[in-house]
Amino acid sequence: MLLSYCVVNTGKRELLMACLDALERTAPPAVEREVLVLDNASGDGSAEAVEALGRDIRLIALERRTGKAENDSTLLKEARGRYCLLLNEDAELEEGAVEALIEALESDPKAASAAAQLTNPDGSRQACAWRLPGIGTALIGSLFLHRWLTLESRGDQTREVGWTQSSAMLVRRNAAEQVGWLDPDFFVYSDETDFCKRLHDAGWRILWVPKARAIHHDQLASDAAGATRRIVEFHRNRDRYMRKHHGRLAAWAVRWLTAWPYLLRALAAVFLPGHDPRRYLLHARQAVRPWQGEGIREAAEEYNRRATFAT
Repeated sequence: MLLSYCVVNTGKRELLMACLDALERTAPPAVEREVLVLDNASGDGSAEAVEALGRDIRLIALERRTGKAENDSTLLKEARGRYCLLLNEDAELEEGAVEALIEALESDPKAASAAAQLTNPDGSRQACAWRLPGIGTALIGSLFLHRWLTLESRGDQTREVGWTQSSAMLVRRNAAEQVGWLDPDFFVYSDETDFCKRLHDAGWRILWVPKARAIHHDQLASDAAGATRRIVEFHRNRDRYMRKHHGRLAAWAVRWLTAWPYLLRALAAVFLPGHDPRRYLLHARQAVRPWQGEGIREAAEEYNRRATFAT
């Protein structure tokens, strides 16, 4: 089998249905495929909605919530395809996306993954590929030059990049297996960064393919109630990545280099309408002290405890 669609869903039934409809609508008819959906203990009827579709979908319905890296790894291990298209439930593939991603990997045997260009619902591009993080990129960010020197999802040609988002990313399954799948220590955020870094270290290339497009609703970013937990989780796992790949001293330097621009933004936000200085200050605090606070991991643990008591 050539292609396995691997979809992760956590409590977003309507987005999941739109994702699966787009998958069916854009699937190349000549490509042998399978569809796997991992429902991350949604509790909103998502699993039942998948079954009600009556399509040939392999459903993995978890009873306890686990992290994004672990969920993607579960799907990759279960998949039978040579290529696995990792999809979040908030992504909708556009026409020609799958063909463009497959062509990118077929034409480059040393490429482990090929990611689509993510777009907003209005068609505008989202940033979705960057240089791998390190002291250099943190310094660039502290000088507010990241849009020009770190962002790599630019132009109209397929290119090698440092890392890409996994919202719509085609992965060569044997490459993922070679590096030991995704690291479950990254609950969410930096999981794909770490994955791409380990693929690079094993001699593989990471591609960004602008001809392949997917609408990304970015449901985490639109969840205002969970903003604090997202910020905590983001900086926690960014620091975990730095300590894992660059050591404690580099991680310490990056904490302060990351905090500095947030402090400047907080100061500017005092005088600019529509900006919340408290949000920037929270980013700065978490950048310097990434071990404090409760993030998305703790929210999932609390959800699991409540589910256990309910049964």
